[in-house]
Amino acid sequence: MKVVAFNGSARKDGNTKILIDTVFAELKKEKIKTELVSLAGKKIRGCTACGKCFKNQDKRCVVKGDLVNDCIEKMLEADGIILASPTYFTDVSAEMKALIDRAGFVAKANQDMFRRKVGASVVAVRRAGGIHAFDTMNHFFFISQMVVPGSSYWNIGLGLAPGDVKGDEEGLMTMQTLGKNMAWLLKKLE
Repeated sequence: MKVVAFNGSARKDGNTKILIDTVFAELKKEKIKTELVSLAGKKIRGCTACGKCFKNQDKRCVVKGDLVNDCIEKMLEADGIILASPTYFTDVSAEMKALIDRAGFVAKANQDMFRRKVGASVVAVRRAGGIHAFDTMNHFFFISQMVVPGSSYWNIGLGLAPGDVKGDEEGLMTMQTLGKNMAWLLKKLE
């Protein structure tokens, strides 16, 4: 089994990654392979609404020159998908939104190709807006017919400066519980 996480933060090693690593630690305890894909510094174009993914139905986006098709392939190969983002103006980063839009359209165009995979959202936030970012990523999972595990609280960690989330004891415990629940669910669906 394998879980791939997509870090939508502009900071490659910031709070969002710390939260992902906390979830990964629990998955690794259960012998589940993990892979992290950082979107930091990568240019990802938004969806152009061309509709060619519905015409071609080849599990690919026709927009070339960025990493979205590589991300889609990693999603297809994985049993579980984590989408993680910091909160920018009460929502996900632009790179995460572009990935969601393009991968989501390709999935819908190809008979919901992520159907029944396990999906989980992880959010880093300074103060407010994290629930909206959490909902944005969860909407991708729900419309894709994926299975979403719960945790002991919303999957959010509080912090501003890199490393601040390490001081959010409840946020880290929420990530640990998420990792445990994700591992349990993956094994039940195996």
